[in-house]
Amino acid sequence: MTLSPAVLVLEDGARYTGRAYGAQGRTLGEAVFATGMTGYQETITDPSYAGQIVLQTAPHIGNTGVNDEDQESSRIWVAGYVVRDPSRVVSNHRAKRSLDADLEAQGVIGISGIDTRAVTRHIRDAGAMRAGIFSGDEAALPAEEQLELVRRGPDMTGLNLSGQVSTTEAYTIPAEGERIGSVAVLDLGIKTATVRHLAARGLEVHVVPQSITTEELAELNPTAVFYSNGPGDPAASEYHVELLRDVLRKGIPFFGICFGNQLLGRALGFETYKLPFGHRGINQPVMDRSTGKVEITSHNHGFAVRAPLDGPVDTPAGFGRAEVSHVDLNDDVVEGLNCLDIPAFSVQYHPESAAGPHDSTYLFDRFVDLIKTAQAGGSAAAAEVSNSQTPNSQTPNDQTTNDQESN
Repeated sequence: MTLSPAVLVLEDGARYTGRAYGAQGRTLGEAVFATGMTGYQETITDPSYAGQIVLQTAPHIGNTGVNDEDQESSRIWVAGYVVRDPSRVVSNHRAKRSLDADLEAQGVIGISGIDTRAVTRHIRDAGAMRAGIFSGDEAALPAEEQLELVRRGPDMTGLNLSGQVSTTEAYTIPAEGERIGSVAVLDLGIKTATVRHLAARGLEVHVVPQSITTEELAELNPTAVFYSNGPGDPAASEYHVELLRDVLRKGIPFFGICFGNQLLGRALGFETYKLPFGHRGINQPVMDRSTGKVEITSHNHGFAVRAPLDGPVDTPAGFGRAEVSHVDLNDDVVEGLNCLDIPAFSVQYHPESAAGPHDSTYLFDRFVDLIKTAQAGGSAAAAEVSNSQTPNSQTPNDQTTNDQESN
């Protein structure tokens, strides 16, 4: 493990000196903290963390190494990685490599040996902000130059990252057991565990690029549509919102998670906004308002939907009535939406939660029930809910990435 100097620089001028961890050089991104005690491999390979420098609040990271089975995608996506005490040895029979070896091999720049709890408290008070890690020769740059580089870095507000993380080619995962239908999964940064959960419930899974057009989606003739998690500002993904509105008008059953929840909210006509420091980790308490049950859930989101908490409301975009189905018990953030007149619902968190907890996997069963109800004719009137214009067939790459509509 290298002992080369490194420094973490925040946008507001705060500086934390430590040691290089993983690759060396310079990296820029949004500094966020993740509160999970376990699951660091799932965290760094989650495409939702693209563009972010992730700080682990748990002090000891890396002791179980990394393996080839727990990857949530084909690569590490974090822009940078911050830990306090990296493990000096790997102690797990499933480990194939050490964490720092994987970081170095994939060019991911990190820093260790700083007080991550202190940085977390700072971000919690000041909010998520742009940051940079400078190590090796970059650590010797003047402090003023490092800070200027950080302040010129990209701001997550208005940023569209779907094209960076989505698959470029569609692929299909066959249904396990009795096939009940097919689901078109829009890959906005999907995790491997999500696909497994859908296939395990008898759904033939067609994972499609985020650039798919309305016509191409119609050619698949899916039984249902699913929007995945992903990074970026939902206000910069109007193309995906219009695509979803076409799905909703046709009465096709829909389920969205994380970024997909935000896009459903915008499709229904609600606003989205940026949280001060987001929800990230595997210990967020959420109440399912339909049952009163409190679930411990896995989160990774910096944006949220603004919708009334007090009962069903008419959706501003004309899709009938909707209600807030789940709410975060820490701060009353909307954690789920349920449509009452069309077959669609979503949650803000990760029910697949490969690193745990598993309180919310029932949501995949709820999706299957929704599909079966639709197949039985329970959503015949859904297509009559809205008669507004169909979306155009522009691709997401034609969009601006500087939409500042989000608060």
